[in-house]
Amino acid sequence: MRSPVHAVALLVVLAAPALPQQAAPATPVGEAWRIVRPPQSSLVLARDGSLIGEIGKQWRTSVPLATLPRHLGQAFIAVEDHRFYEHDGVDMIGVAAAIRDNLMGGSRGASTITQQLVGNMHPEIIDRTDRSLSRKLREQTAAREMEKHYTKAQILEAYLNQVSFGRGLFGVEAAARHFFGKTASRLSIAESATLAAMPKGPSIYDPVRYPDRNRNRRNAIIGLMATQGMITAEQARAAKAEELKTAPNLGMSVSAPYYVDAVRARLERAGIPVGEGGYTVLTTLDPALQRQATIALVEGTAAVEARAGYRHATFANKPRGSTDYLQGALVAMDPVTGDVRALVGGRNYQESQFNRAVNGVRQPGSTFKPIVYARAIMDSMPPNAIVSDTAVEIAYDLQVYRPQNADGEFLGPLTLRQALAKSRNPVAVQLWERFGADSIIALARRMGLSAPIAPYPSSAIGASVVRPIDLVSAFTAFANLGLPVEPRFIIRVQDPAGRTVHGESIRFGVIAMDSSVAFVTREMMREAVESGTATAVRRYIPATTPVAGKTGTTDDNTDVWFVGMTPQIVAGVWLGFDRPRMITPGAAGGTLAAPIFGQMLARWGGLTDEQWIPPHGVVVAELDRETGLLAELETPPERRYIEYFVAGTEPPALRIDLRRLFRLGPIVGY
Repeated sequence: MRSPVHAVALLVVLAAPALPQQAAPATPVGEAWRIVRPPQSSLVLARDGSLIGEIGKQWRTSVPLATLPRHLGQAFIAVEDHRFYEHDGVDMIGVAAAIRDNLMGGSRGASTITQQLVGNMHPEIIDRTDRSLSRKLREQTAAREMEKHYTKAQILEAYLNQVSFGRGLFGVEAAARHFFGKTASRLSIAESATLAAMPKGPSIYDPVRYPDRNRNRRNAIIGLMATQGMITAEQARAAKAEELKTAPNLGMSVSAPYYVDAVRARLERAGIPVGEGGYTVLTTLDPALQRQATIALVEGTAAVEARAGYRHATFANKPRGSTDYLQGALVAMDPVTGDVRALVGGRNYQESQFNRAVNGVRQPGSTFKPIVYARAIMDSMPPNAIVSDTAVEIAYDLQVYRPQNADGEFLGPLTLRQALAKSRNPVAVQLWERFGADSIIALARRMGLSAPIAPYPSSAIGASVVRPIDLVSAFTAFANLGLPVEPRFIIRVQDPAGRTVHGESIRFGVIAMDSSVAFVTREMMREAVESGTATAVRRYIPATTPVAGKTGTTDDNTDVWFVGMTPQIVAGVWLGFDRPRMITPGAAGGTLAAPIFGQMLARWGGLTDEQWIPPHGVVVAELDRETGLLAELETPPERRYIEYFVAGTEPPALRIDLRRLFRLGPIVGY
């Protein structure tokens, strides 16, 4: 309890500004009385126009008082400063009441809306955390000066646009947008009172975290509004009966903080001052796919942590403040336009803002192999060519490289298709040596991989690092029949005046390979999903939807990958630790990463039964899976499969003259 002496001193000091100016103590307040435009934020929208985030140090959109319902300002006046229209910036009646309460052992604030504004708007001059009497005096002096220069309407407008609502939200427009999913102009009496309940303690009266606590204070404010004649008793009863219903996901259609960060970085590089606020950014993000990508990654990494033999700290039981747990990244692109439809850069943005999908560099493992195989197909090697999965030794830089398989075995003679589907390392290394590091690296460059690729045989099985988004983008060359497309995040940017000032066009790279080569390589990658290392995908995606892809696992099981595609989406999943180490014994891209890809697309709902059509220059034949030769009449059905060849590499029996063409019909070529 304050002493009577202290209370009297407080009264004298607080009353001092009311005395003639020459009698007031000299109290420098600088420019604290000026109303300045506070920091604004820019809105980031999904492709359907729904809100997915904001860019700016403070999430705020200032709005004119004239656009707001009258009861919104009244709600704040009722609870914060009911004599707002009567005082000169300092409510001396309120000051006297506060002193009386202090003498009686109670506690009451006496700061007016104007006093709060000068402190909140100019914290470097008026520090409202300072409880000293001198701060109070400076604040009151500045408040009185503000009232001399501005109207009550201007002060109230500035206050409503300045006030903090926690969660990085400032001003009633941002608060309305994120707590109720609407503009402040559409707030009801009850919703206005809900916001007015918060300045006293934004975290204490947060309507999402503590709805009951906020509702009680909201109803008390509604009562004050009725008592003060701002609303009728009937309006008060209806407002109190209104359900406190906040918008899901803080008014955003989906949580996409890593995506928004990537957008911000791209705009800043383009010279758009989006951080200064007022811009509206329309992006390529698909909210439904983003939602399923996030869920699939979170659930998939948790499932890995629950596996037998997992020995690391899990997300659920990690040390407080630690981010040393299994991480992941996911990128999904439209293969035709390059539009990034979903992006997740980690398991928990609040704990780690590092965007692994865009900025992480890791070894891709066997997901690099399709590039090696595509180079072989380009050089007239057919997918039914027999290759040997066997021990090999390659000398380079005074050392000997001996590639091994994950299972420690060698399977002997295989077709090229089988070797890729089963991800046999010695075969990829032999192809690297046969067709040359320079030519394979050049193909990777044309596909869009810009990171350095070492000209060593280990690069054939993914020993050189890549960024996840670049690897997914490179795979669009297979989806687009040889033409890679760059990732696109931004459709258009409008400035505060509504003028379009920026946008990213659809940008294709150079032709990386012939369409027939891309098609045949992609068809070989379908084998990985149907019978190879990525069969887990088929547990989620129906057989009627074509899926191609490639798994990847690096040495010591430190990184696992799956990059796959359907006619609608090309996507990649990576799992690993920020500080590389073994995930778990036996970890593999097919068992850990591929299911995340499958779960995301299965739950998305955007897949169709659209099929891939062979382009001109592709020859089709039915082969014997066991021999790799043309199927014969006696070949059993279970061994028959359809193979695709670049024209000129098909089996000699199919290299026909015109008489044979008319006899067999058009089924052998496209």
